[in-house]
Amino acid sequence: MIRKLMMISAAATLLAACQQAEAPANPAPTETAQAQSAIAGPGDMAPDFTLVDAEGVSRKLSDYRGKTVVLEWTNEGCPYVKKHYTGAMQALQREATEKGVIWLTIISSSPGTQGYVEGEEAKAWKAKYNASFTHLLLDPTGEVGKLYDAKTTPDMRVIDADGRLTFVGGIDDRPTNKVEDLEGANNYVKAALDQMAAGQPVATTFAQPYGCAIKYPETVTAEG
Repeated sequence: MIRKLMMISAAATLLAACQQAEAPANPAPTETAQAQSAIAGPGDMAPDFTLVDAEGVSRKLSDYRGKTVVLEWTNEGCPYVKKHYTGAMQALQREATEKGVIWLTIISSSPGTQGYVEGEEAKAWKAKYNASFTHLLLDPTGEVGKLYDAKTTPDMRVIDADGRLTFVGGIDDRPTNKVEDLEGANNYVKAALDQMAAGQPVATTFAQPYGCAIKYPETVTAEG
């Protein structure tokens, strides 16, 4: 009996050892997990990129190192963008750029979709909306939008002089397309810029983005 029990115990130990050998100690991350870990968030270095502006000039983010930079994703056909472009967005752009902030407005709309612009239409965009951004950047492949995980219009990023993201997400705490909701809203971008200028830490570093979904090329293909 004792010999039989010893044989059963040895077999169980061998089986357990085999099972442990078959299971990897550190499973390789899935492509989704790798993609998610690559997305830069508050406190991370802002990924560098180069885009062509409305005038046909290449603009590289790292060229503005040493300055505060705002990234704004936009789409002129989006009701949420229209809400802010009744004057509030232009006023914030003007206030920021007059203080030396570089404001880069980005259009990541896929060609053929609402919001996509090029050529003379892109050149006229700033005057058309009386905007005060530094440059209008065109991202027709959506590469830069996806690099920053921009999901909606508007979707905002604030980058400090060292190239780190200090704010990511929705522009304010009123996720509606109603113009009247601009009054009394807490504008996170303005707050971040004011706090950075005063040498203070940014109080709100992330806000849930809201607005119209950016139509990236694969989205257009999937939805038709």
